[in-house]
Amino acid sequence: MVRVLLIDDDARLFELLSGYLTQNGVDLEHARDGATGLRALGEETHDAVLLDGMMPGMDGLEVLRRIRERSAIPVLMLTARGDEADRVVGLELGADDYISKPFSSRELLARLRAVLRRMAPLVGSERLSANGVVAELGTREVRVEGELVELTGLEFDLLVALLRRAGRVVPRAALLREAGRDDTSVGERTVDVHVSKLRKKLGGHDKIKTVRGVGYVLGRGEG
Repeated sequence: MVRVLLIDDDARLFELLSGYLTQNGVDLEHARDGATGLRALGEETHDAVLLDGMMPGMDGLEVLRRIRERSAIPVLMLTARGDEADRVVGLELGADDYISKPFSSRELLARLRAVLRRMAPLVGSERLSANGVVAELGTREVRVEGELVELTGLEFDLLVALLRRAGRVVPRAALLREAGRDDTSVGERTVDVHVSKLRKKLGGHDKIKTVRGVGYVLGRGEG
């Protein structure tokens, strides 16, 4: 049974989701505010977090910041906001996916399972490398010129997509699909933001180059 913590001030949402998710192998627990949720994460073991973006007191983005200071646990943001700028902020802070309210229980379960699949260690601990960048798929660790680099979940998946096609241009419109993240409700502008962040973490334009009007390419280098 997968243990998931819902941090949301809407008790009715918990009631609506818990029965369906329990039937599908998910043990859903509830925290009605950010402080309670953070305390629960510190005291118990969970496999993922469903986090409301708008709560009284400590809002979801602040909760997400605090989670990321101490844990890489998968976080799926839940919000009534539909503006892409808000999605960018959540993903920038390290959210693994984003779903706008209202949503169906079935859609939420599908998104949750997709996030958990991406975060699960891969058999054989596959390693990808190019241009001084090494990604361990099993542990989701990245090293640049031997130095460990911390990436968000989405940044890691984008990097893997670029590494798999090192030396070739990955079209901007196809990058999320190549990364296995086409279930994420973000647009091309969001891709640009994340590639920019990823580029900085990898050490600048020497690693990932922009092909104007087309997409991005991670050079092969010496591997």
